Amino acid sequence: MKTILSLFDYSGSWSKPYRDSGYNVVQIDIKHGDDIRWYYHMDEEVQGILMAPPCTAFAVSGAQYWNKKDEDGRTLEGIALVDAALRFVAIYNPTWWVLENPVGRLRRWLGPPTLMFNPCDYGDPYTKKTLLWGKFFPPKQTKVAPVKVCAQGSWVQKLGGSSERTKELRSMTPPGFAKAFFDANP
Repeated sequence: MKTILSLFDYSGSWSKPYRDSGYNVVQIDIKHGDDIRWYYHMDEEVQGILMAPPCTAFAVSGAQYWNKKDEDGRTLEGIALVDAALRFVAIYNPTWWVLENPVGRLRRWLGPPTLMFNPCDYGDPYTKKTLLWGKFFPPKQTKVAPVKVCAQGSWVQKLGGSSERTKELRSMTPPGFAKAFFDANP
């Protein structure tokens, strides 16, 4: 049985196609009680690693707070989580790996992304520019027109606020993209 590590995937939406196809999916998320910085080595061969580290310190939507986050340690905490996630790549040397984050300043530390997409590129009718870094096959696009639900754009922008539930909804991997990624990277 192939093993997929799914880091920072509280909802399980990104790893769902793998789980549904019988893969052994190991979800590691602080909200499930597992801090990836303390996760012990598994004696298993890992096929792939999905990573979606918290974007709070990096997303362009919070650019007005970047200086404050730099000063109070939140940026350093975010970088520490990205570093810990990338350590899994070094340890397990998977066939493929991918790290996801919205448009923002993470590229300062990781360099140019491998791919940029919007959910509407994969059949989910909304926009949210998302960057991917890693070693993977690009998913096949199935573009649809985005549906504008407010002056700012899609339902993601309409959510606003910063409650935990709102952050969870905004950060969920679009199902169309999750399926397309699975199809390209079994």
